[in-house]
Amino acid sequence: MDWLDNMKASDFTKYNRIAIVGCPGCGKSWLSTRIARITGYPLTHLDNEFWQPGWVETPEEEWVLKQRGMITGDKWIIEGNYASTLELRFSAADLVVFIDINRATCIWRAIRRTGKKRSDLPDYLQEPSFFSRDFFDFCVWIWSFPNTGRKAIMILHEKYPEIRFLHIKGRNGVKKLFTD
Repeated sequence: MDWLDNMKASDFTKYNRIAIVGCPGCGKSWLSTRIARITGYPLTHLDNEFWQPGWVETPEEEWVLKQRGMITGDKWIIEGNYASTLELRFSAADLVVFIDINRATCIWRAIRRTGKKRSDLPDYLQEPSFFSRDFFDFCVWIWSFPNTGRKAIMILHEKYPEIRFLHIKGRNGVKKLFTD
């Protein structure tokens, strides 16, 4: 029996540094918020840290320095992808949680939150509207995630086999963590 089969939400307290990754719309923010409540660890939503007003990206050098600062703490939960700094978080984590769900579900979730305020975004931003070019580009990124983001995550998993890796496949895998 795999260790995931026996994992429960309370087991997250066994780990001090938790990185949560997965396709946009897979539920990283939802899961990380619940884990933070259970553990009491500080939670960082990378989207909240990365995006400046007007959806302007943080410059690369500044972003790397910011990430290095985030991973120096003894206990943390960091949620998000950002390929340029993924290895920094991956290599510093005690546990990497990879939520791997169907990309069509992720797109549906992105559609449901269009134009709404998200808790994992700065107050000055909201999701682009459904009919915008930005939303279309976001959906294209979600659709390509298995060939880009998922691949990068799995390569890092192979590179760092000593880091505990919780690969949650499907929505039921997340629900299973919170059932007794």
